[in-house]
Amino acid sequence: MPSLQKTSPQQDRSRDRAVVCPTHRDEVAAAGSELIGGPVGRRALLGTSALTPVRVIALVAIGMFALGMVQKIPCYDWAWFRGSTSQYTHACYSDIPHLFVGRGFAEGLVPYFDRLSGDIEFLEYPVLTGLFMEVAAWLTPDGGDMMHREQTYWMINSAMLMVCAAVMAVCVARTHRRRPWDGLLVALAPAFALTATINWDLLAVALTAVAVLMWSRGRPLAFGILIGLATAAKLYPVFLLGALLLLCCRAGKWREFSASLLGAAGAWLVVNLPVMLLAPEGWKQFYTFSSERNIDFGSLWLLVSQRTGEPIPPETANVFAAVLMLLACAGIAVLALTAPRRPRFAQLAFLVVAAFVLVNKVYSPQYVLWLIPLAALARPRWRDFLIWQACEVMYFLGIWMYLAFTTSGNKQGLPTDGYHFAVILHLLGTLFLCAVVVRDILAPERDVVRQDGSDDPSGGVLDGAEDVFVMGRAAHPARHAASAVEGPRVEWGAVRG
Repeated sequence: MPSLQKTSPQQDRSRDRAVVCPTHRDEVAAAGSELIGGPVGRRALLGTSALTPVRVIALVAIGMFALGMVQKIPCYDWAWFRGSTSQYTHACYSDIPHLFVGRGFAEGLVPYFDRLSGDIEFLEYPVLTGLFMEVAAWLTPDGGDMMHREQTYWMINSAMLMVCAAVMAVCVARTHRRRPWDGLLVALAPAFALTATINWDLLAVALTAVAVLMWSRGRPLAFGILIGLATAAKLYPVFLLGALLLLCCRAGKWREFSASLLGAAGAWLVVNLPVMLLAPEGWKQFYTFSSERNIDFGSLWLLVSQRTGEPIPPETANVFAAVLMLLACAGIAVLALTAPRRPRFAQLAFLVVAAFVLVNKVYSPQYVLWLIPLAALARPRWRDFLIWQACEVMYFLGIWMYLAFTTSGNKQGLPTDGYHFAVILHLLGTLFLCAVVVRDILAPERDVVRQDGSDDPSGGVLDGAEDVFVMGRAAHPARHAASAVEGPRVEWGAVRG
């Protein structure tokens, strides 16, 4: 195996200082920069003032988060408490104040240990999210008007989630050393501002963003521990281990993958095991609820069910979703092992999480937060990112207007056909971004991250590593280049040593 060319620490530092300016490489970014004086000058001294790119991005993310809170003012003032339809027509719904009462936090019930009244006996959230909710409840004063307590609970949760938002944006900005300004895609994402305080997803998103940063710095154990914690808050981060498995298989980095896997399993057990042993019925509520939950808003399955008029039982939807997810993962595996150049970690992570979002039997509006940081790392092009975001904003408005329609006796809001159009927009927008990422993998010269000579800035030990196991076209690139003239031929696989 040929050895990689070594560089000196001085060369590495010089390369890191060569920050990629989006206004020089991205037409949309250049046009948008006219609002603040135009593209950065060629001789500008970047990062030499107090307002470094990371600090600017953190401040922008906090500002956008605050704008999202302002957008919730109609609900904060009255719509959460004076009728269900108003919180939909103002598009300011949030689970947080409703679950403060509905899940017993207002009464001092302990999640997973105390039974609830109603259809759900225990809290249906993963353990780390339940702890987050409980900490906010501890900080909410007792006594007084219930409306005021719900407002206070929402504000405390929002303050905690704002920290998560800043962490998420900073980690994305620091993951690709030469491309810190890609973090602006996250900070300025409209769907981020609109959905940040609907639920508690930002906790898992922030932990996942820190995990990806740790992997990019060559710290697989820290990555695994953080992925384990993120999975203890939400299920989706565990899929990043699948993406990593494929890339480590191609590069032969089994030691690093094993460290990540063990770290993830250990961290997840440390968080879950006490509740699992002391309150097993409460602990398994999340998994029972997820399995038995009916098809719900935003999903492909709800669209099919409503268009055909045939209800799809939860068991059937679970099977269909699992089969489609397995097929999607198989396709991603083939892509990862046959691509002419090993895909970047962020690209494969985005694809596997997007596949889960597309086939899942529910798509809540805040699930877009799962994809925003990964999309910014996988395809940092403003045009493509904003096309996808426009579709998600349309879905965000569509679901609330549809709920207004159903809760107002069909007197106001968006009828079913309009809602179906919004769901299709969401599906098509996500598929569009997936298609662009797949194109970049198949044609690496079109990948904007690699156009400056980089390999995989978020890849950590994978960055610049030689391939050990490849299949198909990647096994014999020269032969397949000739096959364009001679005709197609089949290659099953090869091992490079």
